Amino acid sequence: MIPSPSTYPSDDRADLLAATGGSVTTVPVVEIGAILGSGREAVILHKGERYRLRVTANDKLILTK
Repeated sequence: MIPSPSTYPSDDRADLLAATGGSVTTVPVVEIGAILGSGREAVILHKGERYRLRVTANDKLILTK
C-alpha cells in the first residue's frame, strides 16, 4: 500500500516537489519490495533494453545497463 503524500516526511515531499515543479501527484511511488519481491535484484525492460536494478551489500540501489 502506498501512503498518501501527506504521510511522507517533509524532506521527501520537498524532493518530490522540486523534481516535479511542484506537483507531487505526477510522481508514482513504488515500494522496492513490489519490484524485487523477496530477492535483491530485478531486470527492468526499457525500449527493448535490459537494465538490472540491485540492492548492494550496503543497502543502496544500483541501476546498470
